[in-house]
Amino acid sequence: MTLQFERILLKLGGEALAGPEGTGIDPACVDDLALRIRGVQELGVQVGVVIGAGNLWRGTRGMARGMERATADYMGMVATVINALAMMDALERLKVITRVQSAIEMRAVAEPYIRRRAIRHLEKGRVVIFGGGTGNPYFSTDTAAALRAMEVGAGVLIKATKVDGVYDADPQQVPSAHRFDHLTYIEALNRRVGVIDSTAISLCMDNNLPILVLDLWQTGSLERAVRGERVGTRIAAD
Repeated sequence: MTLQFERILLKLGGEALAGPEGTGIDPACVDDLALRIRGVQELGVQVGVVIGAGNLWRGTRGMARGMERATADYMGMVATVINALAMMDALERLKVITRVQSAIEMRAVAEPYIRRRAIRHLEKGRVVIFGGGTGNPYFSTDTAAALRAMEVGAGVLIKATKVDGVYDADPQQVPSAHRFDHLTYIEALNRRVGVIDSTAISLCMDNNLPILVLDLWQTGSLERAVRGERVGTRIAAD
């Protein structure tokens, strides 16, 4: 089987780990995600993962009550490590060797983020989950995912969502919304696509890293993506 991408960075929203209520961690949802990650890892793809924390904490809520932005962001970074540990547990129960690395040191539960060590884990076929965001406030986990993807030499940043790509309107609100097969970085920035933040897009543009937005819950979508089949929306230079 020919793979277009031998190393990927998968960005998951924290809500992917939550149940129907959209908050907390639902073990059944985590197990389902782990199965999907194992499916592509078994193809021989090296997988890095960044998970958001929207299921546990949204800094905007704290800031609305007067919380300092940096404090709110640090709380979110800590919450991403909780999600990373949940995902690690689910993957290792499937016999997938996994490592969690955190940009904020928590040596009792995660390795510190060290680029060369992360690359070595990937080369050995281990899934690496990057927690703690970038380690700095004022940056989203989308930006952390773009940064880690470039640091470890991933061939693509895959943004997993609940819709099958980027649309010109919310497809749940506008049934006639048009889905884009492809957008340039500039088009994505000009359209202010809500699925991934502009800082992450700009970082990928500056370093020519393609972004693929897809529905992870669509059967086989991740496997099709790494084989180079048309799936979701591709954001790239041309």
